Amino acid sequence: MSINLRAIEFFEKNEYQEALKLFQKAVEQSRNIQSLNNLAWIYFHEECNREAALKLIKEAVDLNPKSHFPFNLLGEIYIEMEMWQLASDALHQSISIQSSNEAYNNLAIANYHLGHLKVASDYFLMCSNKSDYALYSHVKCLIELGRNEQALNRLATFSEEDDEFVGTVEIAELYVELGYFEEAIQWFEKGWENYWKTPDWVGGYAYALIKSDKPNLARDHINEVIQQKVEDIREAKEDICDDDWTEGDKEEHIRELIEEKREYENMFEHISSGYIPQMKYNTSMSTSCYLFECERHNHSKYQE
Repeated sequence: MSINLRAIEFFEKNEYQEALKLFQKAVEQSRNIQSLNNLAWIYFHEECNREAALKLIKEAVDLNPKSHFPFNLLGEIYIEMEMWQLASDALHQSISIQSSNEAYNNLAIANYHLGHLKVASDYFLMCSNKSDYALYSHVKCLIELGRNEQALNRLATFSEEDDEFVGTVEIAELYVELGYFEEAIQWFEKGWENYWKTPDWVGGYAYALIKSDKPNLARDHINEVIQQKVEDIREAKEDICDDDWTEGDKEEHIRELIEEKREYENMFEHISSGYIPQMKYNTSMSTSCYLFECERHNHSKYQE
């Protein structure tokens, strides 16, 4: 059995330190595409050491691999480092060898942050499934492009019954962006009891209610969250500190809760005076296993 296979065997058995030593030994014995790629993947995904991973995977890429694995991994590292053009270049190389949903998604992210919304929209659509985050991101791009009718038609296809459904509040926020407040309210109501309350989407809900001439309901929801913050502050003050939760941590947490409570207390008047809450949208990187010879994912040995 090769060193790489033994390393993966230990990794599968959660004997991580033994696996790491063997992945490192494989590189020491031969700095080839497989050994460099696999150790880079381990450093990036398990050790959270992107600098070491980047150095190794760039060395692998310099060997002109015939597999898309090294390019996908390089693209992921650049995405995390917010080096969007370099990520795009690496991911274009990846799909020129073999297309993958991970590469399409991450290429969409790179293009979104580069301001290439049409390209990002197309790539998000290419890797999307029914009602998932990629399709949600596609709709967000359409809205930013001003293609509201297309966005609205696509948004109407989302269903809570789909396996990868993005979430009710996320759908509601897109309806707010489109100015369809009654539809937004319906989706917000579905998520009200289940979602952690944050000022961004609660503000969006209150805004939709106020725009739909339901100010009393907006006040009621805001007051409900304020009372929850009062309870959170009380509980935080009673927290017992230890080595993992210091007095400084506690004080910082209480300050954050008080600031959030103040934001809710000002929310109704702020929105009523003309403020439009801004939707928070975050791109979501897609990843996968890129270990050569990983039997669980049916990956073959790298072929020179």
